[in-house]
Amino acid sequence: MLVMLTPPYSPETRRAFLGKSAQGLGAVALHALLGGAPASSAPSLGVLGELPLPQKAKRVIWLTMAGGPSQLETFDPKPKLGELHGQPMPESMTQGQQLAQLQGQKLTCFGPQHPFQKFGQNGIEICSLFPQLGSVIDDVCLIRSMTTEAINHDPAHMFMNTGSQIAGRPSMGAWATYGLGSEAADLPGFVVMTSLGRGGQNQPIAGRQWSSGFLPSRYQGVQLRSKGDPVLYLGSPPGVSRTQQGADVAAINRLNHQLEQTLSDPEIATRIAQYELAFQMQASIPQLMDLSDESAETLALYGCQPGDGSFAANCLLARRLAERGVRFMQLYHKDWDHHGGVKDGVALKAEEIDRACMALITDLKRRGMFDETLIVWAGEFGRTPMSQGGSGRDHHNKAMSVWLAGGGIRGGIVHGASDELGYAAVENVCTVHDLHATMLNQLGIRHEAFSVKFQGLDARLTGVEGARVISEILA
Repeated sequence: MLVMLTPPYSPETRRAFLGKSAQGLGAVALHALLGGAPASSAPSLGVLGELPLPQKAKRVIWLTMAGGPSQLETFDPKPKLGELHGQPMPESMTQGQQLAQLQGQKLTCFGPQHPFQKFGQNGIEICSLFPQLGSVIDDVCLIRSMTTEAINHDPAHMFMNTGSQIAGRPSMGAWATYGLGSEAADLPGFVVMTSLGRGGQNQPIAGRQWSSGFLPSRYQGVQLRSKGDPVLYLGSPPGVSRTQQGADVAAINRLNHQLEQTLSDPEIATRIAQYELAFQMQASIPQLMDLSDESAETLALYGCQPGDGSFAANCLLARRLAERGVRFMQLYHKDWDHHGGVKDGVALKAEEIDRACMALITDLKRRGMFDETLIVWAGEFGRTPMSQGGSGRDHHNKAMSVWLAGGGIRGGIVHGASDELGYAAVENVCTVHDLHATMLNQLGIRHEAFSVKFQGLDARLTGVEGARVISEILA
């Protein structure tokens, strides 16, 4: 099934037709909030309709570790590197290779700073800092041979999110909601949350990382703030009732409908839908954020308190969003950029995420949602096996570890391997495009046929470099 659409603003585009068709759904949703049928009767529809592949995952929760976690202190044990600690790095590995801040410097082996431990039925080795994740490792597929292209944070984030280092392309979440729509009528289909933790390195991230790019802007990610009001201007102005505000939205959108019929501009349809969604969110977001219906046992499972802004609290909110039909949830946890003090830094980060990752898997399983939810854990790149400043690691794109769980992924396995020093992936090498292709595959989308006409080319998330579905990790 080939989906090729032309850019916005042409009166004959299929996207314009779909945008106009969606207006009726928006009216139904607004009517629901003013006392009509339940809002869930009007979900957002995607462009694909009947899916070309069996849908193993209905939704995605992407756990993004901003800053670049060291695979050597998390999921890729390298005893040989430990034996060579303090010795020169073999030139045969690094000569002529692209490095970041270590370019032209003396390269010294820097052994893993924490021991590894075997977990699960298959004895999978991960760092001993992650015992909670180790307790559910039989549900996890660990990829030790992931590679990426960029070695600086912003282009690496762009590449991991959009398949391109250049800003302006749609993010994975935008592609997913564009193709599939969302089952949530009163919440965005693509939600982003961020957390910092206690390390203090506020790793820069930007809204362009969850942009809709050249897709209609209604598919961009909507950020929910972890502390304070989750969305700005969530409440109605003093003296304005919900009925009055609903009447205002209806009047504004009647004018927008008239303009859209004249111009056939998909962005006007987006404006109509977003006015209605914003109105609905004034009721749905407070209900989402109110954790009073969560048991003390569930809060203890995640290790969080309501409103504490932690990664754990965001994982719990992701489960609540998933229950409400949101298609794509991306959780950023910052402060993984350990150019120095990697030993203490990773220990602190592990403490912040270990229990929460376990809890998310456990909670989804006991609610019958795990098999239909694809969880992805990844940073934007890995770290070097060479020392930087004596106690840290530099950026590195030739080897990194990621893991996946749920959504039709085989659990309890390790896929791929890096060399004995952890410098480069050498066995079953995977790329970011392969990861995207696999994610789309599990959502029921054939990645090579899912494209949009942009600047005369058939643009797609997985590019034209020959991405493949990582079939070996599929259940």
